[in-house]
Amino acid sequence: MHYIYTTKGTCAWRIEIDLDGEIIKNVKFYGGCAGNTLGIQKVVKGMHAKDVIEQFRGIPCGNKKTSCPDQLAIALQEALGLMKDKRS
Repeated sequence: MHYIYTTKGTCAWRIEIDLDGEIIKNVKFYGGCAGNTLGIQKVVKGMHAKDVIEQFRGIPCGNKKTSCPDQLAIALQEALGLMKDKRS
């Protein structure tokens, strides 16, 4: 499944996610801090989406209430929800 998420409240403005079932095959951030987003992309590749959601959900960035990792967790939750709805 390919999922595109428009972020809210971060320097990155879009995240594209490729999932094979619930396993993350690829993540690409558009915008944001290049080193940090590239690091996130490499770390999460091959991981179970629910594990990433659990670890990244709620992480702030400075004085912001959200961050690129938090936005990725939200995007993954939405993508998993869509997959679940398609199966129902």
